[in-house]
Amino acid sequence: MSRNKNRVGGAATQAASPPPTVLQEGAPTSGFSFVVPTEFVELPSKGRFYPEDHPLHGEESLEIKQMTAKEEDMLTSATLLRKGVALDRVIRSLIVDKRINPDNLLVGDRNAIILCARVSGYGNQYDTKVSCPSCGTTTEYSFDLNEASVYTGTDLADRDIIDNQNGTFDVVLPRTNVTATFRLLTGADEKNFTNAVQADRKKKSYEKNVTRQLSNMVVAVNNDDSAEAIQYLIDNIPSIDSRSLRLAYRTASPNVDLTQYYVCDECNYEADMEVPLSADFFWPDR
Repeated sequence: MSRNKNRVGGAATQAASPPPTVLQEGAPTSGFSFVVPTEFVELPSKGRFYPEDHPLHGEESLEIKQMTAKEEDMLTSATLLRKGVALDRVIRSLIVDKRINPDNLLVGDRNAIILCARVSGYGNQYDTKVSCPSCGTTTEYSFDLNEASVYTGTDLADRDIIDNQNGTFDVVLPRTNVTATFRLLTGADEKNFTNAVQADRKKKSYEKNVTRQLSNMVVAVNNDDSAEAIQYLIDNIPSIDSRSLRLAYRTASPNVDLTQYYVCDECNYEADMEVPLSADFFWPDR
C-alpha cells in the first residue's frame, strides 16, 4: 500500500490563525492568562466514512489542543490505566470540538490524533527497545515519528474490494466464493475488543482474537445481515478466507503507517518494521 500516502510530519500543523483570545477553563479573571496552542491533525479517513449527522462528516482535518500537564496526569493515572481509559480521556481532552465523541472516531483517525499529540508534546524522536527478528538481540533504536505517513484507504482495486459508499465494503472470499460485507472499526469497537480479551484471560480461557475481530467487522454474508448468517461464517470460515478478509480490511481502513526501515547493529539484518508503540511512547524520559 505504497500509494495515496502523505507524510504526517507536514500534515499536523499549528493553526494558521491564532484562536480567539478566550480564557481557558479555570483561567484567572485577572492577571496573566494564555491560550493553549492548537494544531490540525490530518484525518486518514478524510471524513468519508462518517454519517452525515457526524461533526466530522466530510472533514479532512481535526483541531486539537497541544498536550499539557493535565493530559500527562491522565496518562500516568494508575486508576485510568487500570481501567484502560487513559488514552480515551486524553483524546477527549485534546479535541477542541466537544461535539465529537472519541468512541465514535474511526481507529485510524484516533491513531493520527495520538501520534500528533505525542510529537507536539515530546518531539518526533522516539527511542525504544527493539528485538531483532533475526538474531533476537534487544537494542535501543531511534525512530523518527515525522516519517510516519497517512494511508487514506483508497487502494481498493488491489484486492477487488468494492466501496458501497455507506461505510461498508464488499469482498469475495477466495475459497468459499462468499461475498463478505464489512465495516470499519471505531474506538468503541477497539475498547470492547480489549475488554473481551481481558475477560478471556480472567476466565483462563484462550483468547479469541481472530474470530472476535471478524465478528466486529462483518455485517453481512451474501447480502444476508442476520446474526445467524454472520456467526455461521465466523465459525466455519477457512483460514485462507479469514486471512483474505483481514487483509481486505487493512486495505480499506484509513490509518497512520508507522512502518520504518530497521537495521540490526548486531547481525546487520535489514527490514521494514512497524514502529512498536510500547509504554515509553508517551513517557520518553521515564
